[in-house]
Amino acid sequence: MALHARAFFMEHLKLPSVDAAVVGNTYFATPAPGSPLRLRIDFARTIRADEYDGLRLATIHQDRGELDVVVLRFEDHNTFDHRDAARGRSPQESGYGTFYEFRDRPDWVPWEGAHTHVLRDAIEQYASVWFPGAREAPAPSRASARTARKAPASPATHSGSCSR
Repeated sequence: MALHARAFFMEHLKLPSVDAAVVGNTYFATPAPGSPLRLRIDFARTIRADEYDGLRLATIHQDRGELDVVVLRFEDHNTFDHRDAARGRSPQESGYGTFYEFRDRPDWVPWEGAHTHVLRDAIEQYASVWFPGAREAPAPSRASARTARKAPASPATHSGSCSR
C-alpha cells in the first residue's frame, strides 16, 4: 500500500468514528450505530495517473447505494500550503495541492507534511449533516474557536408616530 491509507485516515486525520475500518485505500465507517447509512472516504484522483488532489466523501445506503458525494480538495482546505510554499510552488503550477503515489517505493509517504485540521473539520461538518447526533460530545474545532460571536441585538424601540 504505497498510499499508507490506514495511517492517513486513522492516525493523521484521526477521524472520530468508533465503528470504522480501512480496506485498501478506502475508509469505511458507520457513524450512527444501527443506521443503514455508511460513510466512505477515498482519495480523489486527478486526470493524471497516481495523482490525488483531495478526498472523495460518499454517503452510502446499505440498500439504495450511493446517496451523496462531495470532493474536498486539498487546495481548498490548505492541506499542503506549507509544503508547497517551502518548495516554491504556487497555485498556478502543476502539482500544487496534490500528491503522487509511487507504488515502487513502499517507504514513500506521499502525504508527508499535510496539515489536516481544516480538512478534518470539513469531514466532521459533512458527517454531521448525514449522521446527526452520531457524536456525543463534539470537541470544539479550531475553526469554531476563531469565529466571531453575534452580539446581542438591542431591544427594538417604538416611536409614537407611524411612518409610511
